[in-house]
Amino acid sequence: MNKLHVLIITPALAEANNGNWQTAWRWQHLLRPLFRSTIASQWQGEHADVMLALHARRSAQSAQAWAQAKGSDRLAVVLTGTDLYRDIQTDPLAQRTLQLAGQLVVLQERGPQALPEVLRHKAHVIFQSAPRRATLSKTGRHVRALMVGHLRDEKDPMTYLRAAARLSHRLDIVLDHIGAALEPSLGQAARLAASRCPQYRWLGGLTHAQTRSHIQRAHVLVHPSKMEGGAQVILEAMQSGTPVLASRIEGNVGMLGPHYAGYFDLGDDAALEALLQRCRDDADFLPLLRHQCEARAPLFEPQREQALLRQLVTTLAGA
Repeated sequence: MNKLHVLIITPALAEANNGNWQTAWRWQHLLRPLFRSTIASQWQGEHADVMLALHARRSAQSAQAWAQAKGSDRLAVVLTGTDLYRDIQTDPLAQRTLQLAGQLVVLQERGPQALPEVLRHKAHVIFQSAPRRATLSKTGRHVRALMVGHLRDEKDPMTYLRAAARLSHRLDIVLDHIGAALEPSLGQAARLAASRCPQYRWLGGLTHAQTRSHIQRAHVLVHPSKMEGGAQVILEAMQSGTPVLASRIEGNVGMLGPHYAGYFDLGDDAALEALLQRCRDDADFLPLLRHQCEARAPLFEPQREQALLRQLVTTLAGA
């Protein structure tokens, strides 16, 4: 008996090494061995039984061609942060894709609230996942913060750089930064920060394995992003026993929960500075954050994501 063929459309392939690619790659593996799956940047008419299209706007052409050729019932569209919190408000292509999709997938629990009310019945919440890693013991000589995210406006690296400047007198708070300079001006800003702040290091783009190792060794992950569909790096930190400081935006609250103690207002580098100092100076703060992250960690187990993903594909195939 031939296995059902699932086509995963993603606007970013392996060389991008970003969240869309990581999702596509992981889903391909989670669907095995029940389903056969392939990854492509666009649909060119090849045979498939089900399409999972990542990004409503950037995969709109493939989604619309599929819907015209095969109907909407076997099409699911996976919504990113720029979809949920920008494009579906104003972009006709993204809005049309929402209408065409048989099912919609959001990657954190606040996602359905961003959809038009008439479409929320199509929404499935599937948290992304990562394998657990051992929580490492950390040095007591300093606190090491880590930001992971390519240098582009949506990730708001400037808030992290401004906080680093504020902390230039605190040599016991070290700030590392992983990500390629997708916007040259932000790369220049990171280089300038490194020259002025002895405790700030810009490490550039690293492999996923290298990045997870750095996350594992950090005392705290900093995620100042402006918009997120459900940041993979947050759950990878949680699955490594590394707590998180995050901007209080819907996509982050949908990951960490409404009562999490590690939020700062979007763009508020003074508040981020205060939280980082609290990580160093308040002996109870990091343990509190770790406890809150541990309570959420079961949401991000690979077995849970696999079960929900396979259930979605089975539902689409049955349609």
